[in-house]
Amino acid sequence: MRRSLAFGLGLFMALAPERIVEPAERLAFENPHVGRLRPWTLPIGRLEGLLVVWLVGRRSDGTTVLEPLVAGLGVVLALAPRTALRLGLRTAYENPTELEVKPWVVPATRLVGACYLVAGLFAGRGAAPEDDGRERAAIGESPSADQ
Repeated sequence: MRRSLAFGLGLFMALAPERIVEPAERLAFENPHVGRLRPWTLPIGRLEGLLVVWLVGRRSDGTTVLEPLVAGLGVVLALAPRTALRLGLRTAYENPTELEVKPWVVPATRLVGACYLVAGLFAGRGAAPEDDGRERAAIGESPSADQ
């Protein structure tokens, strides 16, 4: 279920990043009409969506690479939300100083950072271990008894 949801969101981001950015601007800024996106912002959003689709679509569990990255991003967002927002706005917008961020955005950034940190630290911890036959061999059964 989570994998399908992540795949769908990644695909949506790759195909129509403006359909995510425009509503997000209306939610986050007091003056969303003022913002001028840099030329690379939407293409980078598409690339990010393709990366999510590729990682989720792989057969192997690629979370081992992502877990420390997500946790690291979470630490930055949780501990320095204003700095992270300034950097993000400077990266994405030509006129970041003209944008007025709504008051709830900084605490929400901190909360998202905490969620990323938890997800990065504990992702996959609840997954059931795969049966590789060692347990059966230890009790004297054939590893291929159920296959």
